[in-house]
Amino acid sequence: MDATVTPSWAYTLRLPHDPRAAGIARSTLRAVLRGHGMARLTDTAELLTSELVSNAYRHSRGPCALRVRAMAPERVRVGVWDANPAIPAPFTKAPAPPGPDVEDTDDTDAEDGRGLLLVRLCAERYGAYRLDGAHRGKLLWVECGP
Repeated sequence: MDATVTPSWAYTLRLPHDPRAAGIARSTLRAVLRGHGMARLTDTAELLTSELVSNAYRHSRGPCALRVRAMAPERVRVGVWDANPAIPAPFTKAPAPPGPDVEDTDDTDAEDGRGLLLVRLCAERYGAYRLDGAHRGKLLWVECGP
């Protein structure tokens, strides 16, 4: 019988409202991925993490939290929580199907939102949801694989 074991680790890092938070999040993510043998996911995961943490810093006034979790061998989910419940427009749209016939309707000349558009383009999966209770706000998440 061939059994597949899903990794069951997760790390959470609370970050202050500080412009250096994205750099700290990238360093932490890099160490976690390297420690779990997922170093080849680092470049994309770091880029996406940086964009999510920067978005949290820019659009909320309090701390944020980074959560890194194994979803399967060679697959990681990165989530960023912040206290602002507004889900940004790029995350409210469904992912476009891959292919050359997909028309890009996003406004590439817009002053804001390009970083999250990059998240939509580079993440294998992404999502967002509002949170109530003790941790009010929202959680944006992305998944990266090989």
